[in-house]
Amino acid sequence: MATIFTKIINGEIPCYKIAEDENNFAFLDINPLRAGHTLVVPKKEIDYVFDIDNDRLAGLMLFSKKVAAAIKEVIPCNRIGVAILGLEVPHAHIHLIPMDSMEDVNFKNAKLKLSPDEFKEIAAKISRKVIL
Repeated sequence: MATIFTKIINGEIPCYKIAEDENNFAFLDINPLRAGHTLVVPKKEIDYVFDIDNDRLAGLMLFSKKVAAAIKEVIPCNRIGVAILGLEVPHAHIHLIPMDSMEDVNFKNAKLKLSPDEFKEIAAKISRKVIL
């Protein structure tokens, strides 16, 4: 059975898309720690990030780097934090989280509540800045 991320990639479930290339897909987390919190996933459904073959993993990281640069350009922050947890969905994914302190990437923090219009505006702004 396809994961929720595969269904998002295939357009079966809507998302706030940031960018995609032939192997990777980026979209806003709908339960963000901070505005601009983005998930980056390989299009190929692989459960564990370290099971991804070297070339695809390198491509995923380089794609993530481009998305992170775009987020940083749009969302005021000191850095873009990177987290790879991988237990909540059996599809490898990278969290890119704007941060000013370590507390900003604490997954126990309350999630932001944004309206669909706020998500759309953030996604559009970041998407325009991604250079693939």
